[in-house]
Amino acid sequence: MFELIRIHQLNIMLLLCGACAILTILLFMTRFLNGSRKRILILMELFALFLLWFDRAAYIYSGTLGQTSYIMVRLSNFMVFFLTSGVVFAFNMYLRDYLVNEGGLSLALLPYRLKVTRVFSLMGMLLAVISAFTGLYYYFDENNMYHRGPGFLIAYIIPIICPILQYTVIRQYKNIFSKVIYISMVLYIYVPIVCGILQIFVYGISIVNMAMVAVSISLYLFTYIDINNTVERAHEIEIRGMQGEKAKMQRLFDQTAKAFVSVVEKKDTSIEGCSVRVAECAKKIARLSGMNESECEKVYYAGLLHNIGMVGISDADVLTAVECPDKAPEIFAPLPIIGNEILSNIRELPYLARVAYCCHENYDGTGQPEGLKGDDIPDFARIVAVADAYVLMKTASSFSRLLPDFVVKEALLKGAGERFDPKYAEIMIKIIDENSKEEEFDKKEVEKNLTCLEYRQQVSTGIPITDNITKITFECESLTDVEDNGFSAPSIILFAAYDRYVHDNEKSIEAYKYVEYGEIWFDDHSVRTEARRFKETIKRGDNETSVGDGTNYEICMGKYEDHLKLKMISPSYEKEVIVALSDGSRSAYLAITGEYCRIKDISIELTGVKVTQDDITRIVSITSYIDRMESDIKNLQIDRLRSAYTQGIELKDRLRVKFHTMSLPSASLVWHCPYFVVFYSEDGKVEGKNYREYGLVKIYGENDGDTDYAQNSITMKKTEEFPGWDEWKENNKKGMECEVLLRKKNNRIILKTCNFGIDMENVTTINDGVEKVYVALTGEQVAITDIRVR
Repeated sequence: MFELIRIHQLNIMLLLCGACAILTILLFMTRFLNGSRKRILILMELFALFLLWFDRAAYIYSGTLGQTSYIMVRLSNFMVFFLTSGVVFAFNMYLRDYLVNEGGLSLALLPYRLKVTRVFSLMGMLLAVISAFTGLYYYFDENNMYHRGPGFLIAYIIPIICPILQYTVIRQYKNIFSKVIYISMVLYIYVPIVCGILQIFVYGISIVNMAMVAVSISLYLFTYIDINNTVERAHEIEIRGMQGEKAKMQRLFDQTAKAFVSVVEKKDTSIEGCSVRVAECAKKIARLSGMNESECEKVYYAGLLHNIGMVGISDADVLTAVECPDKAPEIFAPLPIIGNEILSNIRELPYLARVAYCCHENYDGTGQPEGLKGDDIPDFARIVAVADAYVLMKTASSFSRLLPDFVVKEALLKGAGERFDPKYAEIMIKIIDENSKEEEFDKKEVEKNLTCLEYRQQVSTGIPITDNITKITFECESLTDVEDNGFSAPSIILFAAYDRYVHDNEKSIEAYKYVEYGEIWFDDHSVRTEARRFKETIKRGDNETSVGDGTNYEICMGKYEDHLKLKMISPSYEKEVIVALSDGSRSAYLAITGEYCRIKDISIELTGVKVTQDDITRIVSITSYIDRMESDIKNLQIDRLRSAYTQGIELKDRLRVKFHTMSLPSASLVWHCPYFVVFYSEDGKVEGKNYREYGLVKIYGENDGDTDYAQNSITMKKTEEFPGWDEWKENNKKGMECEVLLRKKNNRIILKTCNFGIDMENVTTINDGVEKVYVALTGEQVAITDIRVR
């Protein structure tokens, strides 16, 4: 290696000199350094440049005779030794300047070692002058050749000792230096020291001087990197500051908009908070549709302010609309125009006015104010229209009652393609489904205490009766101020309703599909209504009908298919009641009520014990709707969601499945129809060993979305034969023939069907590389018969 350097030494020196010259010029032009730092770096680069230039000249003229050679050899060697100490002196200035300017040290507090280093480097330059006249470091022979003098080693004491002292200072104040500057300083000190030691043993190569020039260049480069990092950090701080200001302005706008909206909603306190809920719902739809965060924020504010036109509707007109719902459409017709006029003043956000103007348009072109159709309606407006409809249906206001999820879901399904964009309506339905999955019975929802005067004056929220045994306890006491009435007792009501509440007016009974099975007291009294049969077994009773103070009551209940069983214990009675429901598709709830009594400390315990077929004696036969011809696969009756499945059918290439379907009498919704499950299990059964579900496809044109093992994509369109959803449901109740075609292409399962104007195709893309794929029929509240597989 040293031989290679020796051969190319002059070229290396020339290259390094050129680099120093370029950096010196750049330093003269640079603006990112303070004045003192800039001057010191220029001095360091000039010292390094001339150090190496004179060193190179010494090699060039060494051994040649003539007056010029004689002068240049002596001048060059003098400058080399003089500038070696000069470089140390210049670096000492750089270190002092950094500690003062970046470290904040005063000149008086600078380490004494720096003063010693400065004196030693000046002494080194003085010794170089003395050596030029005395031959201390070097001398020349008659051939003008350079030779080491008796004090040659003294020349290397300062380039070694001074940097070591400087390093101790750098180490002491390490926290002041940035990582980049610290590395550059360590290199600046130790590379020449190492090379200085090698120089003692290597003759004819100026590795120390070349090293000092190289680290001088690196010092500039590292300084530039450090300044660049500093600028970037400053830029980041500035950006964060701007982002903070932007966030502050965003919060201000958000608070102002919400304050404005809340003032508008004061016109009708029943809709307070609706605009915020619409905004949040619209943002969720936008995010699930694939919009970026910026677009989602825009949708949010468009939803928040979409109904701002209410400010232009007088309080008297709002009251008229509440009292006379038939006049509401005419009264609120100007809403989009007024909203557009108000929001058009926000010129920086033109989409706000556009959404307020267009969110009352219908997808099929029948809306207001312009009758826009399909994609002519802005995307944001189509999203807000779906979110607004959902929130209104889920809000009990002066204009409408709160509707259960199943009613809202069906309304969105029916409105898809007519009132709503099908894409966004489908996303909203998926959100409803997800929320429904997350909803579980919360014991806290049930009242702890009830005060009952007239019978059923106060009734608790319904407690689900499921296939897990539930235990209920409470205390009951007579109301002392009505003891003369002669009767005081608690009772229970058995019922089914989508909102888990007991209803007594026709509108809510219809809306929530309320069915009352009967009423049972804690004695030998009961009233059966919609239940097919009661069977009561009294185990203990002494004909006491009134309650005492603080008496304890207990109910233990469970359900299996269309039968439920109650064990009721009171201070005077203990009895067992078996109830046969109208059919297995019905849910069942128990509500607590009473007459002239105070019920308190209602406690509910979910025991986790499962009810089996053997636990409840069947008192009526199963109502069957599948007593029809059977074909390739056994007929199937599904009373509740996915309560039964056909056997799995392996899908190898193509499969055509034909069957007869009929919704059960209790069915009332669009999705009370057949479904197809795409799955794998080792035994070919749903929920079998190593079960993996890839998709659930419903023949009305919906799937249950992606699973852990597959993605599902569905397209559905209504043909000219589509009669409308109400008639479609009626056809299902009457019974109809269905045909479904399934194909397997590599890892894709394609399911196609067309029935009563619903043309749909679902593509299931399987990710786990499974070889076998099965399909099975299931559904909700439907009878599937005459199943033929080809």
